[in-house]
Amino acid sequence: MGFSRLSLVNPVALTDETKWFAHNSLDILKTATAHASLDDAICDNAIIAGTTRRKGKSRGLIYPVRQGVRQLYSMARENKVAILFGREDRGLFNDEVEECGFLLSIPADNRHPSLNLAQAVLIVAYELSRAEYEGAGSEQQPEECAARLVPHKELQLLYMRISETLKLLQYIPAGDRDIERKIMANLKHFIGRAGITEWELGMMHGICTRIELRLEDAKTAVTKKNKVVN
Repeated sequence: MGFSRLSLVNPVALTDETKWFAHNSLDILKTATAHASLDDAICDNAIIAGTTRRKGKSRGLIYPVRQGVRQLYSMARENKVAILFGREDRGLFNDEVEECGFLLSIPADNRHPSLNLAQAVLIVAYELSRAEYEGAGSEQQPEECAARLVPHKELQLLYMRISETLKLLQYIPAGDRDIERKIMANLKHFIGRAGITEWELGMMHGICTRIELRLEDAKTAVTKKNKVVN
């Protein structure tokens, strides 16, 4: 379908069988990059879309593949985007889904909802090439899609800042890891599916800093008041 940049996370060694299945696409296998972790594989991408057949509110926003591909096509004009496929037998784990801004799902019969990995890759690649052929999204070019977004690796520090700030505000109960995980997963989906610009990233860090300073001022004021009362 014309795509050549393949990234693999903890891949097995290439065998003769692998090369045979690749047929006339050995160039893609030879130039594929191998990564020890998912973070390494996606860190330079501004938008990450996962693929799934499993539904559920905890999995965030799930688009039918054709609709989701149109979202990606618009964003890919100015940004590096990645589509994350899971394992042949188990798909994506929950913690991997949490790294995705949104998910793509291929409509299939309920009696046979799962596709082989190669089939899923082919269908998604076909929809992307179809979007390119039809010029999908050319009629709408909102600034959010045209803007250059920060890569995934720069969002990790922001997520840590937001988490610590929410703890200071007691929005996340102290020691409640389940609530913390759910809140942060929702925030990751919310930010990840649209992406943010450098200016917006700086603004979010600035908001966190201002909250931290105001809380510290309030804490200092209470301490001084207690000393006066005593």
